[in-house]
Amino acid sequence: MKVTTTPAAHLAFTNLAYCSLSDLCQFAVPGTDLFLANVADVFILSFSYPFLNLTSSIHDGTIALNAVQRRHARVSADDMVTISRFIPPENFDLTLLALEIEFVKKGTKNEQVDAVLLSTQLKRKFINQVLTVGQRVTFEYHGTNYIFTVNRAVTEGQDQFNGIERGIISNDTYFVFEASNATGIKIINQREAATSKIFKEKEFNLQSLGIGGLNAEFVDIFRRAFASRIFPPHVRNRLGAKHVKGMLLFGPPGTGKTLMARQIGKMLNGKEPKIVNGPEVLSKFVGETEKNVRDLFADAENDQKNLGDDSELHVIIFDEIDAICKSRGSSRDGTGVHDSIVNQLLTKIDGVEALNNVLLIGMTNRKDMLDEALLRPGRLEVHIEIGLPDDAGRLEILQIHTKMMKENSFLAPDVNLQELAAQTKNYSGAELEGVVKSATSYALNRHLSMEDLTKPVDEENIKVTMEDFLQALREVKPAFGASSKDLQNCRPKGFVDCGDRQNLIYERVMFLVDQVVNERSPPVTCLLEGPSGSGKTALAATVGMDSNFPYVKIVSAETMAGLQESTKSAHIAKVFEDAYKSPLSIVILDNIERLLEYSEIGPRFSNTIFQTLLIFLSQLPPEGSKLLVLGTTSELTFLNAVGLRKAFSVTYSVPLLRTEDAKKVLKQLNVFSEDDIEEASKALNDIPIKQLYFLIEMAAQRDGRSKETIYTRKEKLNITHFFDCLQEVTGY
Repeated sequence: MKVTTTPAAHLAFTNLAYCSLSDLCQFAVPGTDLFLANVADVFILSFSYPFLNLTSSIHDGTIALNAVQRRHARVSADDMVTISRFIPPENFDLTLLALEIEFVKKGTKNEQVDAVLLSTQLKRKFINQVLTVGQRVTFEYHGTNYIFTVNRAVTEGQDQFNGIERGIISNDTYFVFEASNATGIKIINQREAATSKIFKEKEFNLQSLGIGGLNAEFVDIFRRAFASRIFPPHVRNRLGAKHVKGMLLFGPPGTGKTLMARQIGKMLNGKEPKIVNGPEVLSKFVGETEKNVRDLFADAENDQKNLGDDSELHVIIFDEIDAICKSRGSSRDGTGVHDSIVNQLLTKIDGVEALNNVLLIGMTNRKDMLDEALLRPGRLEVHIEIGLPDDAGRLEILQIHTKMMKENSFLAPDVNLQELAAQTKNYSGAELEGVVKSATSYALNRHLSMEDLTKPVDEENIKVTMEDFLQALREVKPAFGASSKDLQNCRPKGFVDCGDRQNLIYERVMFLVDQVVNERSPPVTCLLEGPSGSGKTALAATVGMDSNFPYVKIVSAETMAGLQESTKSAHIAKVFEDAYKSPLSIVILDNIERLLEYSEIGPRFSNTIFQTLLIFLSQLPPEGSKLLVLGTTSELTFLNAVGLRKAFSVTYSVPLLRTEDAKKVLKQLNVFSEDDIEEASKALNDIPIKQLYFLIEMAAQRDGRSKETIYTRKEKLNITHFFDCLQEVTGY
């Protein structure tokens, strides 16, 4: 089309392109009353027809552009320019539009521009027009002519379309105005306008941000830390409400604390967040550490001093905050550096000249190490626990980490993410990411030739299958999950049917498991007592495996040999604290008398460990966590004497094997002939199951059979050797 000038002076301030009525229909957007066209592949303009007198009409094949539009398109009057109809894509509405304002005529006069009023006028004047980053538009405001330049355009769906930031102005578009001091323009009430759009998006899709399983936590963060910043200042003043200045995200490693803090910073319209790792603040020079802390707040101080309530929000993110904010007086290095850091940080957050434009986000997995003064209201007052994800959360995390391979057809059809989410109880977000990485490595390894690593790879046939994920689950174990290996070590021969008496005990303990699952009650505690070797530990381990609880942990003296009393108590406390992080948990206290360091000579025991056990056996688990404690002991008289037996809700006695029980066990083990089983069982009465296994292996050794093949070979044991061993061990 041929370029001409705008037919009337006042039309130059509309940012519209004008054409004839016959040409106008070529640019109609179906289903709307919009007329949009791409002009010279530079910007998108809305087209209209100037309803003026006949002498000012526009001829067919002609487009009227104002001077600013012609300059930006690099065309002059009477030039030819390429025009094509533009159809807006989905989610094209602008959510954020950043504009730099200047006078049309350069001058020295000062002018105050109200951001709220200007936003309303620009929205009304340019509604449904498409603006592109870099585009310049003239407009009139209160009798003065201005030009704005589009610095940023953020849409609902994405920031860019074909590499260009552009979008259409809607009623929900939020304007951010900028003006340098050199222009003589002062923006006022920008902060009030910003309160309605503190976030870049109208709604949040946490999965698109790479955050899975933390929806409830984010709702709490939004309510406590950002809700007050959404409303205009006059509303907050009438309420007497004050902003939250700090929050603490705490929880086990790998649950997404750092990820959430970083993404919160990116979602805000304020300054770019400052991210600091705790140890980075420390310095070997005297006073330098405190200066580093002050420097973090310097920009916020300058903004508040110059702009007051119009200052933007400054976000400071402290990762591993426990490294620098330890409880004062706890450090014994003699320098007092850590105490000074805490004092400096407290002064900046909530001192005499406290800042109101700062949000401090701290992260730690050791909340207990932080100074109490830092955690009170007015400082890091919002405490959000980022715990292990539930089934729905794990599914979201797996969907996030497999999104790219699914979009690129690398994920096999047999992969069932819901089943994987069900199998990954007590996995953290980082561990689930590790599972996906491990599964990917198995898939890639199938397409590599170890003999020739330079051999070309068939990329199109790479598929990550369900079997790859199952292998990855065997490789990547959760830090807070049930230790199947430890449980299996407690019953290396498996769990055999030892008769009706022991089966009855197993059933009763499993009833306790059901009670824990179905009812909200104090921790259910059960003590299994009986002679040494009667199978108490194997029974407890079997209950742990059959319960399918996500967290099962065994506390035994063997794992703490050589440790001091305080260290043992801390280890026991950590096991219970970890158990509280899981919805269903079992803690097995194996051989309690050994845990208490009991000695018959004296007698003596550890009161420190004893008091620790008493506390956790009677302590109510936190909301959302249910616990079953199983204890085993061979010294019931001792536990009665010290009063520990009373801490257990119920006590079951695990019996020795009688003759009929031993006969049933020998039949299951199938190491004797039928006649020999009858004869051997008659000689066995009141014998521990552990001792029976030992006698069988001892007799097998004399038969020349290895321990590994004793229960698998078809040849039977020599009954004579078995009786010889029985006499040597028991004396009869």
